[in-house]
Amino acid sequence: MGFRIIQFALAATVLATLAGHAANIPENRRSRGVISRITPELSSNLQKKGLKLGFPVFIRIFKESKELELWLQKGSKFELFKIYPIHTFSGDLGPKLKEGDHQAPEGFYYVPPSRMNPNSRFHLSFNLGYPNRYDRAHGRTGSALMLHGSTVSIGCFAMTDPLIEEIYTLTAAAVRGGQKFFRVHTFPFRMTERNMTRHRDSKWMPFWKN
Repeated sequence: MGFRIIQFALAATVLATLAGHAANIPENRRSRGVISRITPELSSNLQKKGLKLGFPVFIRIFKESKELELWLQKGSKFELFKIYPIHTFSGDLGPKLKEGDHQAPEGFYYVPPSRMNPNSRFHLSFNLGYPNRYDRAHGRTGSALMLHGSTVSIGCFAMTDPLIEEIYTLTAAAVRGGQKFFRVHTFPFRMTERNMTRHRDSKWMPFWKN
């Protein structure tokens, strides 16, 4: 019982600390409940790697291997915390071009507090910010491209509910801790020389090299 009391006390302390920044990010009963429930174990796992809830975050997505890397900043460097499996993304390798093509985007995006959505139909989500300036300059269209829970996708990245809860808690804590936005970089695959050679005949090679 003593350990459980300590766990709940820790969760309450984190929520109280973040409350001062509550205006920075949308929240509701669902998101508060999720954060309270998973904070104790998540904080423990972070501590094992010398990291803390609230450190700035950075996310990289690799379509081909269906992996999401979540990095946390410690001092002047980002350190890899965990690699999450992506349950589903829609479309093929290559960038999203237009509304309705059911293609998940590729590029460099960022997420401010206003793009985080605790009221999502897919449990919890955040909008990647597609189209970015590069996309718009090339006439690409689309909207509401998300990273979210559930297991279905129409142009988004579906992580399952348990995984989005952890990712959402880490990103929300970073924003409430002072990070003005976090970056999400989406790639077709890990851009190694071997993979670039393997895909050298793709029509998207000029875009990927850029």
